[in-house]
Amino acid sequence: MVTPIKPGTDNQPSGDYKEVGPRGGTVSNARQVHIDQGDRLPPTQKSGNCWVKK
Repeated sequence: MVTPIKPGTDNQPSGDYKEVGPRGGTVSNARQVHIDQGDRLPPTQKSGNCWVKK
């Protein structure tokens, strides 16, 4: 299982990330973002949600 990453975390590998719930579950209207090396992960739609690399 992939470990969810908290919003605002930096120095993650570049790539596409998908928003998930606090325990890694799916969320409705999940955001998908692309970050470059060294960028911070953006805020999620709801407090407690996290990001996972696709």
